[in-house]
Amino acid sequence: MKYLLLVCVDESVPFTEDEERADVAATGVWVQEMTERKVRVLGDRLRPASDSTTVRVRDGEVLLADGPFAETKEQIAGFDILECADLDEAIEVAAKHPAAAFGTLELRPFWQW
Repeated sequence: MKYLLLVCVDESVPFTEDEERADVAATGVWVQEMTERKVRVLGDRLRPASDSTTVRVRDGEVLLADGPFAETKEQIAGFDILECADLDEAIEVAAKHPAAAFGTLELRPFWQW
């Protein structure tokens, strides 16, 4: 079963340079392990929410807004597509992600057509 793993963090919480390096290294280890296990299909880090553009169409008019539409502290910082046997394996994989220690990870199954 495929799952989208959304990595959400509070962008207002600053990281020191050393913390950033440690997080990048730990994430690299996680990526390598999950790729070798063949559960990670694709993933990447995203630019900050301030670099995003929200697109909506209302009454035929395209409406654009800078930044995220939702007003929340946590923003999507990255994603991974996982191919797991079941939800239990997806939870185990997500719990090993370094961002689970300081952010929120959302697992969302893909529709099965």
